[in-house]
Amino acid sequence: MNITLTQAEKIISVAKEKSKEIETKMNIAIVDAGANLVAFVRMDGAWLGSLDIAIKKAKTARFFDMNTGIIGELSQPGGSLHNIEHSNNGLITFPGGVPIKNAAGEIIGAIGVSGSTVENDHEVAEAGALAI
Repeated sequence: MNITLTQAEKIISVAKEKSKEIETKMNIAIVDAGANLVAFVRMDGAWLGSLDIAIKKAKTARFFDMNTGIIGELSQPGGSLHNIEHSNNGLITFPGGVPIKNAAGEIIGAIGVSGSTVENDHEVAEAGALAI
């Protein structure tokens, strides 16, 4: 299964609303099951440097089918995934990337969000991921 553009647009809409609710500006990326970019939005005034981070968070979440914050915990020195961030042309291993599942629980893509604190990034990504 793959995420559709219609689903990706709905997820972005929900993520944008959550971002506005917590008074922040975000870059929001949606990738499909193959980690290919399906949709992207940069809210007015969002950091330019976070554009690439949002996309990489989405890809990282899909490559490993887990929240990027969990990967970050596992990639610390002495952790089972130490230095994984250097693989796959660079991963982002801090919060803000979340797998997206369909109603059957199958992973169909992922969302990556960047533009604020990692706590805010995760909150917005989680809201988006739960939108479908």
